[in-house]
Amino acid sequence: MFCLPIRPSCAWTIGVVMVLGTGCQHYEPRPLDLDAHRDAWRARGPGDDSVQAFASQLGESHLDAAFDPADGLTLAEGELVALVYNPDLRLARLRVGVAAATVEHATVWADPEFSLDFLRITEAVSDPWVMTPGLALTIPISGRLEAEKARADAALRVALVEVAEAEWDARVRLRGAWVQWSAAVYRAEQIEWLLDAIGPLVDSTARLAEVGELQPTEAGLFAIEQASQRQALLEARGNAAAWSQKVRALMGLSPEAPVTCLPMLRLEPGKDEPAANLELGRLAEAYEVAEHTLLREIRRQYPDLVIGPLYERDQGQSRIGFFGSLPLPVFNANTQAIAEAKASREVARAAYEIAYERIEGELAAVNARLATATEQRRLLESSVVPLVDRQLATATRLFELGEGGVLVLLESIVQTGRTRLALINARERESLAVAGVAAVGAPPQAHSSSGLTTEGLPSEESPAGESPSGAEPVINALEVIP
Repeated sequence: MFCLPIRPSCAWTIGVVMVLGTGCQHYEPRPLDLDAHRDAWRARGPGDDSVQAFASQLGESHLDAAFDPADGLTLAEGELVALVYNPDLRLARLRVGVAAATVEHATVWADPEFSLDFLRITEAVSDPWVMTPGLALTIPISGRLEAEKARADAALRVALVEVAEAEWDARVRLRGAWVQWSAAVYRAEQIEWLLDAIGPLVDSTARLAEVGELQPTEAGLFAIEQASQRQALLEARGNAAAWSQKVRALMGLSPEAPVTCLPMLRLEPGKDEPAANLELGRLAEAYEVAEHTLLREIRRQYPDLVIGPLYERDQGQSRIGFFGSLPLPVFNANTQAIAEAKASREVARAAYEIAYERIEGELAAVNARLATATEQRRLLESSVVPLVDRQLATATRLFELGEGGVLVLLESIVQTGRTRLALINARERESLAVAGVAAVGAPPQAHSSSGLTTEGLPSEESPAGESPSGAEPVINALEVIP
């Protein structure tokens, strides 16, 4: 049997390695549990403690009144619930945790490397074993760790701006869905009014047709209109139910969640809008990441020093000393990574510039749609609606006096219903245009092209963890809400 002799110095070395190994982390599995998540999701509601705590933290500055979901959820209160439970926001905030972990460990030195060589002298000597243990320590003299830390800080700022962007996007999408749900609810109510107005006339005209005082074809028009409006009512109610579920999904609530939403069809332009375009802010921060990535790859072409103590025992004699190594950047010099980082920086620059062009165009388009929708709504309110209301009042009075035709009354009722539906549609288009302007964001503003100083470190104007775009999440993304 072949055995190696374990000398005291060797045993000590192995013991040190074993002690150092005890500081390693251990894997703990965490399997998916869909049943538990489904139960927790279905138990969510607007009155949960997490929502109440967030509402009290914000105060009434973000709400029209005190947060009270018991009397029905307003749009402003619904936005608050979405800020807590929206599923896209949950992912964005969890990504901040990844970026924060990178920042926390970006400047950690590489672990020491222990080596141990055993040789056996084949000649006949009293002590044929040669043992050479060594401990290599990498000294980061290239500046790579500082560049890595700066890049990690920039990536964290990107993640924070992404959270602010996701928060605003969730609020804007909820506003659009809330408006479309409200419009469907109001359309259903208007059609119900129209059916209530036509219903008695259907019965009375049918009796008049039976006694010969009205043509059957004229009486049939009332029944046809009634059937047509019943079909329209089913469609409006179906749209309202579908948009109601969309609203719940955007708030992060289940279809069975106990919540009553209050319809609201008029959005106020400029309400709580960010001071700067969040997409451009995120792309400006992404360009900062590309700059720091290039700096890191430039620094990596310079070698780090590897040194360490060295011990050798040869034929019963001990020797101590140290060794060192310094890679020479002659053939590779990290050329591939540097070239890729330069190309990626150009992509980031183009993404920022192209986004600026697109946002300018989109902003002009949505403002044009908003101006048209506002003018249409004002025209309906000031001219068309008063005219049809007077026409209906006159036709009803003449019919009651026996001086007006029944078909004129029918046409007046139908035209009144259509006009009121047109007003609902105009208000919906105007509010959706307002939401569209908010979705595009504030007019594009200039952002700093780089936060790097001549030494390649973050400048004092853009310290680590702070965003030059000025975008701050409403909820502290580092305190992730699951």
